[in-house]
Amino acid sequence: MRKFILPLLLSGAGSAGVGAQSAPPPRTDSVYTGAIMTRWGKTVTPANAWRSYPRPQLERAKWQNLNGLWDYAITKAAAPLPPRMDGQILVPFAVESRLSGVARTLLPEDRLWYRRHFTVPADWTGQHVLLNFGAVDHVAHVWVNGAIVGTHVGGSDPFSFDITDFLKPGENIVAVQVADPTSAGSQPRGKQSLAPEGIWYTAVSGIWQTVWIEPVPALHIADVRVTPDIDRGRAEVDVALSASASDTDAVRVSVRSGGKTIASTIVRANRHASLSVPGAHLWSPEDPFVYDIVAELVRIQDPYAGRAERDRAAYDARFTQREGVTFAAAQVTGVPRDRVTGYFAMRKISVGPGKVIGQPALLLNNKPYFHNGTLDQGWWPDGLLTPPSEVAMRSDLEFLKKAGFNMVRKHIKVEPARYYYDADHLGMLIWQDMPAGGGEDQFVAGTSQSQAVLSSDVMAEQQNELAHMIGSLRAFPSIVLWVVNNEGWGQYDSATLARYVKGLDPSRLVDADSGWLDAAPGVSDVFDIHTYEDVPHTPTHQSDRAIVLGEYGGVGRPIDGHLWREDKRWSYQVTSDPKDYVARYKRKFDEVVRQARENGLSASVYTQTTDVEGEINGLLTYDREIAKAPPETFARMASPLFDAPK
Repeated sequence: MRKFILPLLLSGAGSAGVGAQSAPPPRTDSVYTGAIMTRWGKTVTPANAWRSYPRPQLERAKWQNLNGLWDYAITKAAAPLPPRMDGQILVPFAVESRLSGVARTLLPEDRLWYRRHFTVPADWTGQHVLLNFGAVDHVAHVWVNGAIVGTHVGGSDPFSFDITDFLKPGENIVAVQVADPTSAGSQPRGKQSLAPEGIWYTAVSGIWQTVWIEPVPALHIADVRVTPDIDRGRAEVDVALSASASDTDAVRVSVRSGGKTIASTIVRANRHASLSVPGAHLWSPEDPFVYDIVAELVRIQDPYAGRAERDRAAYDARFTQREGVTFAAAQVTGVPRDRVTGYFAMRKISVGPGKVIGQPALLLNNKPYFHNGTLDQGWWPDGLLTPPSEVAMRSDLEFLKKAGFNMVRKHIKVEPARYYYDADHLGMLIWQDMPAGGGEDQFVAGTSQSQAVLSSDVMAEQQNELAHMIGSLRAFPSIVLWVVNNEGWGQYDSATLARYVKGLDPSRLVDADSGWLDAAPGVSDVFDIHTYEDVPHTPTHQSDRAIVLGEYGGVGRPIDGHLWREDKRWSYQVTSDPKDYVARYKRKFDEVVRQARENGLSASVYTQTTDVEGEINGLLTYDREIAKAPPETFARMASPLFDAPK
């Protein structure tokens, strides 16, 4: 493996390796990587690139991180894995990003190849080995030692393959081929574009979240889902295994707090558990308290041994209260075969009576609670969709907390799981958008009166990724609302999709259409308008749902020396004067306060957390170095929302 030279990594073109005495000629497929980068990006190396455990809600003790330098190549679609690669790429940063060390465009007719060697630790002998990917955009084919092990479609969700049967002693080789049509396709992709401009940003292709391996038993825990019920003081828990189980396979579920077990039960494998959480400590942005949960796959003494017609008795007891009682009293034998840890919060999000009579409001833990948020794109000048580090990623949330915000609308992007972990523990509500898809002619306009028509295949892909997003993120208590459509971008049959989401996760609220065409009035929990006027418009009164400003603001202030490009300064309004900037912001925010008091407004989403590429309407510059105003200034303006008379 060639030596990794950081200055070449940061140059944004070509391979990260060295060898030739003179610099290679510029590539025609090089991506513009901007004039700035973050202070965290400047410290990234192959040894420290995203080292945290990547799946905090299903954590195991043993694992091996595969981030770092991989070989890479870009070929045309018909070409096989090339015998000679183009250079090295730093995983988990996308091939277009500066931190990848490559910064090359991947066109729809291209294929991106990855390859690296790895060795399975000796103490994993006898276990199955899972190869896990946090996210790969968009279609990934994976080989181990020359054999295909699986294919995954979807650019934002995690996936795994059991590679046990493909491994050999000593060194192994994993190869990944990626195809990504980006804006030439109709797949969910968010704001990625092959021709970035204005509100559309540089494409992201390939591996862009952590890759790792872990040992598991053949039968292992695949999923733990906790739904809090604060009204009954219970935690409803579903633990799913990787396959069907026998009558002697069981799961022990324990709720812990402060190092002590406060509730525990045993259930038959692949069954529901309900645990009492007496005197529950409720989670809120002001008090983000979480409980630990431990799920263990155990073996028990046969609970039906010696019964007359044993098989009949076991069969008839399935999914009954009798089965639950039997397994709760079962005797565990031996040590747990699999053990995962996570956490949950006792909190409730709902719609109910608010402070303005007749206008329903968003409730947190059964009380009206105003969501003061920002639109958050989650883009970075050096890593694009991938933050340079978890510390960098968390810094955005920490700034927003200081600035008086208690909510983030994660805008048509899914973050690494550690982001939601940080939001849970810092105390930040999350509105999670589904990444937008569809073709250009399927983007509904603000004046449109009907929704787009999509093929069955495109709709199936959208719904599949929507289900995967909810499935992978529903464990995080900070997420309180799912946003299905944004401004009609690929919007189709939003009422059906909203019902679909409610069926998948009835514990959270649904915003069917954020802005523009309101096509699900009887299903969506909120009525959401976008208003970038100097003084925001007021949503019309709704008798059966909360009213929110899903987007407003957009005051731009360019900061010289902290711009992605000097010639790109897009915003809804622009000022270069710091006092004028604060005055414009205050004029908008004062109207939010008025609407909350007089009209029963439940939430507002200011555009936006940071500048992004050519956009300059962030509270922070794109490199996160300069705040357009001190956070205390924003917090003082927000205080009337929470100090208002009850």
